[in-house]
Amino acid sequence: MEKFDLIVTTTFGIEAVTKREIEKLGYKNLKVENGKIEFKGDVRDIAILNTWLRTGERVYIKMAEFEATSFEALFEATTAIDWSSLIPIDGKMHVVGKSVNSKLYSVPDCQSIVKKAIVKRMSSHYGIDYFEEDGPAYKIEVALLKDVVTLSIDTSGVGLHKRGYRVHAGAAPLKETLAAALVMLGRWKFREPMIDPFCGSGTILIEAAMFARNMAPGLNRSFVCEEWPGFDAKIFSQVREEANAKAFMDKEYKLIGYDIDAGVLKQAKSNAKAAGVGGDIAFMQRDFADFASSSERACLITNPPYGERLSEEEEVRKLSEMLGDLRDDYPHWGINVFTASGGFERDFGEQASKNRKLYNGRILTRYYNFYPM
Repeated sequence: MEKFDLIVTTTFGIEAVTKREIEKLGYKNLKVENGKIEFKGDVRDIAILNTWLRTGERVYIKMAEFEATSFEALFEATTAIDWSSLIPIDGKMHVVGKSVNSKLYSVPDCQSIVKKAIVKRMSSHYGIDYFEEDGPAYKIEVALLKDVVTLSIDTSGVGLHKRGYRVHAGAAPLKETLAAALVMLGRWKFREPMIDPFCGSGTILIEAAMFARNMAPGLNRSFVCEEWPGFDAKIFSQVREEANAKAFMDKEYKLIGYDIDAGVLKQAKSNAKAAGVGGDIAFMQRDFADFASSSERACLITNPPYGERLSEEEEVRKLSEMLGDLRDDYPHWGINVFTASGGFERDFGEQASKNRKLYNGRILTRYYNFYPM
């Protein structure tokens, strides 16, 4: 089976988490850079990665990498690539792009030039000048970083954070891939309760339950490459059957989500049911001021509200102080807080055992881990 150069993209700051995921799936010789991991794999590997990755954003096939400081160089190098090895005569070719610290800073121009170069090479191969582009979709990315161009084709289609269960996302949704990373970094022992006192639409708890049950996150969705010629649909069906058989459906876990908003809890219950873990999570309406638990040991992972207006800063500070009080009340708990509040450790009253700089969309945040005492 033909081997490809693969790229798995991931959120900045969790590359190590995604790398460990890929290694557990059996892959070696990984090259890790900011926001991406590269290695080699075939069609079956592409199916496995898309189906199983919890923290990866997309899986790409890298077509080429080269330096280009002029549009002429970009055009010539792109024309030299054998695009017809993957793209059929009726392939729908959509080019997207990004440019960082490069002389070729105009992304629309780069996209246009790459598309023209691909069409020229395809014309040479197929012997036609015009392509209908009414067949399977191929999203081609031209990414420039410090004058180095990476050309790749997206095999995932819709981003891998789209598991298919989140019908209702809430006002400030946390991406499923990031929520999964928070769970993995939170050191949850499955035999202990998992608690989220600000659960919102339930994403952290749902990802935790799916992780504990070894449920493949991409099991109930499709990927754009399944429509490509040469990508045997039987391979994807087989990978799904194998993934389905690996889920631990006979075990019991205790996950509890609290929120003050009854409406958002209704959404959370609906999402959990759609994900197949509705029976694992107890959602309860409760003000955090009334929080109490009988569990001596537990893992708390949460993304509490953090205000962007001055009028909300006092409320955020009080919530941080209350989370700090839990540290005194439940010293054997692991407490993990994902927040953009700049003075969180000060308000919490303790320096975190570990904290990581992450991004929630464009918002700079930190993940504070307070290990059990």
